[in-house]
Amino acid sequence: MELVERIKALSNEYYEEVVFFRRHFHAAPELSMQEHKTAEFIASRLGEMGIPYDAGIAETGIVARIEGQEPGSAMVALRADMDALPIHEQSRVEYRSAIPGVMHACGHDAHMASLLGTAKILHALRDQFQGTVKLVFQPSEENYPGGASLMLQEGILENPRPDAMFGQHVYPGLPAGKVGVRSGRYMASTDEVYITVKGKGGHAATPQLNVDPVVIASHVVLALQQIVSRNATPYMPTVLSFGRIFGDGQTNVIPDEVKLEGTFRTFDEEWREKAHLRIRETAVFVAQGMGGDCEVFIDRGYPFLVNEEKLTTRFREHAIEYLGQENVEDLDLSMTAEDFAYYSQRFDTCFYRLGIRNVEQGITSNQHTSTFDIDESALETGMGLMAWVALRELGSKK
Repeated sequence: MELVERIKALSNEYYEEVVFFRRHFHAAPELSMQEHKTAEFIASRLGEMGIPYDAGIAETGIVARIEGQEPGSAMVALRADMDALPIHEQSRVEYRSAIPGVMHACGHDAHMASLLGTAKILHALRDQFQGTVKLVFQPSEENYPGGASLMLQEGILENPRPDAMFGQHVYPGLPAGKVGVRSGRYMASTDEVYITVKGKGGHAATPQLNVDPVVIASHVVLALQQIVSRNATPYMPTVLSFGRIFGDGQTNVIPDEVKLEGTFRTFDEEWREKAHLRIRETAVFVAQGMGGDCEVFIDRGYPFLVNEEKLTTRFREHAIEYLGQENVEDLDLSMTAEDFAYYSQRFDTCFYRLGIRNVEQGITSNQHTSTFDIDESALETGMGLMAWVALRELGSKK
């Protein structure tokens, strides 16, 4: 039996167990840096498989190793994130979250389950490849500073460095059975912007006696939009959006200050730095020009994610071999962010998308929503494809 057929057979054989893994994770979600029981479950399953691992990395992270022939000859790393979101699940499925206000609404339950399935496949085929596969179960993708940065600080991918690293993420924009990928820049950097506009509050009926921070904040928001429309090059995608404006006044009370909270995203580090400066200068100048003042704090988040072009070309070829040309699609740039970007700034990486949509089953909700779910047939695709890609990459290093 050819290797690709053997992997598909093993994926089918392990499918029911991997569905069980996914449903277990989904029913017992844990927030960022609180993934203790999740880590215990992963460790127990790896132990049952006879796969060595190190636990407690960046608090709750786990790194496992599957060694083939000549383990020092090459190394591929595979990553799955572990944390859930502070969302109360509205779905009525039998495996819905048992933890009020916490839900795997981004698909990390599927990522962990799929990687455990991949581990079973690779362990079964360890006499069929040369080199080593590292399995990275990473905490806290959803919260700054990001579990990826914390795990890298602990040196999990040094001595030796991986020749290639892959991340797989579910995607409701594609039907189950398909994958999508983009070469080069793919996902944006992300920063959080916090602005406090200061004025002088008072009675709303006597505005001449006040310095109205509500009006100033409105002008600040409008002025900052010009950073995108008149400072960013049209060839560099950039977003500056404000999602929260808060002034603790009343219908007849002007507050002393107004707080603005937003996000800045782009794909170029030099422009990112210039934009931060422009945000600060513009906000302060507008506020001071209207008689108030302004404080700006920019919490620097994840860098932009880049897929190394040669590796991504090979991934696309591997995926076509495994799934067929019709099931491998090209993706557009995404203004969303991912802490896998930290790996992409250090190693040759490819971050790709696994289709999970099924219109007939009503599985169409977007990520980060209370009704998010997946077509679980995608788990069979995901675990098999990741195993196939890892083995093809190790094969290419011979």
